[in-house]
Amino acid sequence: MGETEDEADGGRDPRWRRLARAVVAGGRSAVGGLVDLIVPPVCLACRRPVARAHGLCGACWARLTPIERPYCERLGIPFGYDIGPGALSAEAIASPPVFDRARAAVIFDDVARDLVHGLKYHDRTEAAPLIGRMTARAGRDLLIDAEVIVPLPLHRRRLWTRKFNQAALIALEVGRASGVAVDVGALIRIRATRPQVGLGEAERIANVRGAFRVPASHRAAIEGRRVVLVDDVLTTGATVSAATRALRRAGALRIDVLTFARVAPGGAITI
Repeated sequence: MGETEDEADGGRDPRWRRLARAVVAGGRSAVGGLVDLIVPPVCLACRRPVARAHGLCGACWARLTPIERPYCERLGIPFGYDIGPGALSAEAIASPPVFDRARAAVIFDDVARDLVHGLKYHDRTEAAPLIGRMTARAGRDLLIDAEVIVPLPLHRRRLWTRKFNQAALIALEVGRASGVAVDVGALIRIRATRPQVGLGEAERIANVRGAFRVPASHRAAIEGRRVVLVDDVLTTGATVSAATRALRRAGALRIDVLTFARVAPGGAITI
């Protein structure tokens, strides 16, 4: 006869184990409370004090501009009013994207910019879980039958100086929220490109042309599969389009783009 769980645990009453677990959990909570007492939590965007860590204050939540239906089925550009199911924007009709669909959680306005720049340029990695959860909710229709999530990569030199890839952190949170596998090595940047900030649309396209590749060791993870490409912000689409072409060459069946924010049509590009 095999031992029961109680016998293997020295015959102790299961209630004691539950109590022990509660004490451990309470200890963790106490430690978290002590940390909050020593270093009071602040809003991830404006840095003002808040009641709970890793979130936004009420004022910043109110200033976010979520992207909700109705929107263009291809580009995810929000419409001012509902023009019917499957509607496409003028941009999608005039210049169809190389990727299949794009979705974003919010418009890239002041609060979204503070969140992205805090993560990207100021090492505020504590913003990644919130950004990732919001991104996952925005991409539910893309993720429902997706087979792999791929973050937009940095070149190794930029990764060395920045220390982490913000798109990978967001992708991992999206994977955690959705249950879809994340492959951070499925796409690499084979050429160091100039920063896209300050470049016009044509310059952006030329800057990233041929900059991405799927390594042979990851081709099986991409070929014939439905891929969701994750980045922080969608601007002109030049970078994700170059990445999409590399994934297509590797045999991806479908490529959707999912970002936390997107620049509003006609909006200033400040990233």
